[in-house]
Amino acid sequence: MSPSVRTGPDGSGQALSEAYDTALLDLDGVVYAGGSAIVHAVESLAAAREGGMHLAYVTNNALRTPDTVATHLTELGIPTGAQDVITSAQAVARLISEQVPAGARVLVIGGDGLRVALRERGLVPVESADDDPAAVVQGYGGPDLPWGRFAEASYAVARGVPWFASNTDLTIPSGRGIAPGNGAAVEVVRIATGAEPQVAGKPLPPMHRETILRTGAERPLVVGDRLDTDIEGAFNGEVDSLLVLTGVTDGARLLAAPPQHRPTYVDADLRGLLTGQPEVTADGDGFRCGGWTAKAGAERLRLEGDGDAPDGLRALCAAAWTAAGDGVCELDGEKALARLGL
Repeated sequence: MSPSVRTGPDGSGQALSEAYDTALLDLDGVVYAGGSAIVHAVESLAAAREGGMHLAYVTNNALRTPDTVATHLTELGIPTGAQDVITSAQAVARLISEQVPAGARVLVIGGDGLRVALRERGLVPVESADDDPAAVVQGYGGPDLPWGRFAEASYAVARGVPWFASNTDLTIPSGRGIAPGNGAAVEVVRIATGAEPQVAGKPLPPMHRETILRTGAERPLVVGDRLDTDIEGAFNGEVDSLLVLTGVTDGARLLAAPPQHRPTYVDADLRGLLTGQPEVTADGDGFRCGGWTAKAGAERLRLEGDGDAPDGLRALCAAAWTAAGDGVCELDGEKALARLGL
C-alpha cells in the first residue's frame, strides 16, 4: 500500500474556516436541495464568511449563469455575487478557447450558462451543425431540451468537429427525485458517433484550475456531498476536502470508498466548517473517535461505544479504509451504521 493512501479522516485543532482561506462549495446537496436551503447552511456560511473565510460556489451544472446562481443564493439568505460562482460552463469555455481561434463559432447543445461563458471567452455560440462550427460543446440544458439538439451535435461530431462536454454527471437532483444529467445526454451523442468528448467539469483538472484562477485561493478546502465529483476532484487537485452527509453519499458508500474518493474530513453538515475536527486514533486493533471504537473483523465492521454519530462514522472510516488499503472495503458495515442511524 502506498504511504499516500488515506486510511482515515484527519483531525484539525483549528476550525476549518480558520485553517483554510477559501471554501470551494458544491451547491446541490451541500447548500440547497430542491431549491431550498439545507438545514444549518445559511447560518454556518454566514459565520464562516464573517470569520474571514472566502466562500466560492462551484457547480457542474452548466445550465444557469453565475448571475442566476448568485441571485438564487442571495434570495436564500446567502449574500453572493456572480464573481463568487464558478461553473463547468466557464471551465469548458476556457478549455475550448485554448484550442480554437479567437472569435470562432461553437455549436451549443445546452442552455444560457454555456452561451454566456463562451461569449466571455470571445467565442460565438451557434445553433446548427451547418453554421461551420470550430467546436461542439454539450452541457445540461434542462428537462425540456429538444431531442433534435442531440442530432445537431452528432452531425457535427461525425464530421470531425472537436467535441467538448461541460461535465459527465449521469444524474442530477430535482425537486421530484433523481433525473438524467448531462452525462446521460453525452452518452446519446457518443453512441451515435463513437467519439469521445473532452470534459472540463468535476472531478477533472480543468474545473479545479478554473476555481483557483477565479478565486485566487491559496489554502482551498473543497466541500461537497459526492465522492465521484467533489471528493475525487479535490484528490486530483491535491487539496483537502470536507464531505457533508446532507446529499447523495450515505455511510455505506463512504466506507467502501476507494482512495481517490476518501475525504480529508467528514461531518454531518456545514456546521463542520465552524469547528475543529476530532482526531481518530489507533486503539489496540481498532480505531477510536470520541466515545466510539471501530474494528474490522473477518466479515464485518464492528462498532462499540456511544456518542455523536459523526464520531462513530469517522472511526468506522478508519477501520474500513485501513482494512481496504488501496482497494475497496468489502466488509459488512450495515449493523455498525445502523447503530449510528446512518
